[in-house]
Amino acid sequence: MMARFIHNGDAIDYAPETDTPAGTVVVVGDLIGVAKLDIKAGELGVLHVRGVFDFPKATGAGSGSGMGVNIYWDEGDQIATQDSDSGTNKLLGKAIAAAIDSDLFVRVRMT
Repeated sequence: MMARFIHNGDAIDYAPETDTPAGTVVVVGDLIGVAKLDIKAGELGVLHVRGVFDFPKATGAGSGSGMGVNIYWDEGDQIATQDSDSGTNKLLGKAIAAAIDSDLFVRVRMT
């Protein structure tokens, strides 16, 4: 059997169990998506799984990142980080701009 093209895959359908505000980072297994619009509980909405987004990051010594490094999502702290935490944090993508320690966000190209 051959594969069939469905769509470009920038976004996927998602029906959350709870209300999900726009901008929420959603982790489903190893897949990470961002809700572009509010999604009501039990209703079908869209998660973007590719694209360029600014994700919140920690501030303080050592929290900056260089361009091109892997960035992970720490679901517990709800921040982007360079630390994979031995696979606990899920890969978001690559930083496409450097972020200094005092920056509140890191710009990431989701993969």
